[in-house]
Amino acid sequence: MTVSVIQFGGSNCDRDAVRALAHLGVDAERVWHADGLPDDADGIVVPGGFSYGDYLRAGAMAARQPIMADVRDAAESGTPVLGVCNGAQIGCEAGLTDGAFTTNRSARFQCEHVHLRVERADTPWTAAYDEGDVIEVPIAHGEGRFEIRQDRLETLEAEDRVLFRYCDADGTVTDEANPNGSTANVAGLLGARETVAVMMPHPERATLPDVGGTDGQGVLRAFAE
Repeated sequence: MTVSVIQFGGSNCDRDAVRALAHLGVDAERVWHADGLPDDADGIVVPGGFSYGDYLRAGAMAARQPIMADVRDAAESGTPVLGVCNGAQIGCEAGLTDGAFTTNRSARFQCEHVHLRVERADTPWTAAYDEGDVIEVPIAHGEGRFEIRQDRLETLEAEDRVLFRYCDADGTVTDEANPNGSTANVAGLLGARETVAVMMPHPERATLPDVGGTDGQGVLRAFAE
C-alpha cells in the first residue's frame, strides 16, 4: 500500500505522518497539493498544521483546493482517508464528515495529552482496540471544538459514527475531561463510509515508542491492514 500524505502551505505534521506510517511498515509519501492526487494512492492522510495560516477559518481555504475534489472521489470509491487535526478541519469543510471544528472553549491554543474512549472497535481505524478502551494521545490546536446541529448529532449517534470521545483516565466521559468544549465530547468520527475518518487528537504523535507513547498506533494500522 502507498499512502499519500497531502501537504498544503502551512502543513506541519506531514513528515510526522510519513515517519509514523513507515514505522508500521507502510509506504508513505508527501504529495504537494498542487501536483494533484497520485493515481496509485491506496490511502490518504490529510495531516495537521495551519494550512493557509487558518485564514477565514481553520481548513476553509485548503478544503477548496482542487486536490480535495480528488480526495472526495477517492473516498467515495472506498480509498481509506484519515484527517488529523487541521486535516480534520479540512475534512469537515470539504464535506467528508458532518459537523465543524471551531475555537476552543478556552479561546486559547492547547497542547497537552488527553484520554480518549474507543466508542467502536469494528471499524478499520479502531480494529486494534476493544470497545471501551482508553488511549492517551496528544492534542495541539486552537480550533478543536467539534460543533454540530442537534438533529445532525442525533443522526450521527443513531448511525454509530462516533469513533472517540474525550474522557478521563478511567473512561468516564465528563465535561472536565473535555479539553476544548466539543459537543458530546466527540474527538473523532466517521464519514458516510467507515473508510473515512477525522479526529482532532494526533495518533501519529503517539506511534513511535520514543516519542509520545504508542497508543495511537492502532489508528494508523488501518492503512497496514
